[in-house]
Amino acid sequence: MQRSNAGDVTYDDPWYDALASGWGESAAAAVPPPRPEPEAVPAAADIYLEVQRSAAFQEVRRRYRRFVVPGAVAFLVWYVAYVVTATTVPGLMARPVAGAVNVGMLAGLGQFLTTFLLTWAYVRHARLRRDRAALELRWDAQELARGRGGAA
Repeated sequence: MQRSNAGDVTYDDPWYDALASGWGESAAAAVPPPRPEPEAVPAAADIYLEVQRSAAFQEVRRRYRRFVVPGAVAFLVWYVAYVVTATTVPGLMARPVAGAVNVGMLAGLGQFLTTFLLTWAYVRHARLRRDRAALELRWDAQELARGRGGAA
């Protein structure tokens, strides 16, 4: 942020090019012109296509799919089995287990429990298997965007 002689605030930020209804600007302040792009820096689309084609990105996507697809299928099967059993065999779901607690109530609580367990497993898997590689890809993409090379 810089101040001009008149006390107006001007911003040296590329994301500040388009102001929303003049927020934070006085009437006399002008939006700075966009900076010219150096020719050595590739276009953003080219950078992201290069990152997407990299072996590291493909590995992150493979690890993601290897966890999410089986987890989603297993949870969907468990949920559909619960609903189908509750509607087709109400006698089984109404069978008492302990006092007023029946099989249907336990299965319904099991739905909540498996939701929390699947969420915990997903977060753990992401932290241990994907986050570091994804962060490295992000840094590489940022370095490419700045025109410094990178390892992507």
